[in-house]
Amino acid sequence: MSCCTPDGSCSTGTATVEVTTGVTTVYDVSGMTCGHCKATLTEEIGALDGVLAVDVDLDAGQVTVTTADEPDDALLAKVVDDAGYELTGRAA
Repeated sequence: MSCCTPDGSCSTGTATVEVTTGVTTVYDVSGMTCGHCKATLTEEIGALDGVLAVDVDLDAGQVTVTTADEPDDALLAKVVDDAGYELTGRAA
């Protein structure tokens, strides 16, 4: 399921905040195609306890999450899946 128009366009943008502390983990996520996808995942993941920053890279199909402690991969996968995308695992 995609939040985008059939041509893949979307006009929603998001801001990225850099954080220099915490645990940074990169995840592979499929189904992201536009700014709305980026905004949705940034908001949903960012609302989790302990999440300090979220950076969505549409071109790479990856989401970088910085957390105060080790991230809960199962919880992140559920949040991403519930938002309509698929977290396929940690990036290699």
